[in-house]
Amino acid sequence: MSAIVFEGVHKSFQREGKWLPALEDVSLTVADKEVVALVGPSGCGKTTCLRLAAGFDAPSSGRVMVGGRVVTSPGPDRAVVFQQFALFPWKSVVGNIEFGLRNKGLATDVRLDRVARVIKLMGLEGYETAFPHQLSGGMQQRVAIARAYVLDPDALLMDEPFGALDAQTRVIMQEELVRIARVNPRTVLFITHAVDEAVYLADRVAVMTRRPGRIKEVVDVRSVRAAEGWNDLERIEEVMDLASFVHVRTHIWRSLRDEKGSAN
Repeated sequence: MSAIVFEGVHKSFQREGKWLPALEDVSLTVADKEVVALVGPSGCGKTTCLRLAAGFDAPSSGRVMVGGRVVTSPGPDRAVVFQQFALFPWKSVVGNIEFGLRNKGLATDVRLDRVARVIKLMGLEGYETAFPHQLSGGMQQRVAIARAYVLDPDALLMDEPFGALDAQTRVIMQEELVRIARVNPRTVLFITHAVDEAVYLADRVAVMTRRPGRIKEVVDVRSVRAAEGWNDLERIEEVMDLASFVHVRTHIWRSLRDEKGSAN
């Protein structure tokens, strides 16, 4: 069963007494354990798509489904990772990660076992008692991703999760996300402005038009990755140097360039 499905989704917002269309007839499927990156011009509705999948907003028409159920509100089957880390400054790493599990009423031993496993997965060993202000930006984002992973959601929704990081840390986190996905794959809708990041991380890249946003095309990256042996390379720069990577990236850039225009 497909994990995330947009079916003929339209979304408009009211501003100064007028209805402004943000999305127009968006249809997109993210299969189980697939990573799909959404790219497009500024203001095209990428984050609106994520908010609809999260249940923070409702479509004007059409529907969004996760796990075969229509999304009508936020739920434990979906976890969101934002660009800003949004950690509780008064809680330790363990306290932040286990927060959602406490709300679910899980027993202490069950919570701590799940937290310990995700701390190992995220490479956070040794930082269990640290507080957010004692962590680098990259480490804080690891905690934010761990907090989402520990809930064992059907879908992970990531809105520019590395956008606030410096260039070097961003590359490290991209490599870490690929490593984590191989060990513990999840269904991911990943919003980004960075084409390189989208091609490196995603199985498919969905390109949106300028507002009102539509799905212009969906580029299959997974088949290129498999054919060219990207998975055998450990470093992002090794992948980005490949002619096949450059070809896919250039194709997406040209598709986006065609959409250049003023954002409404």
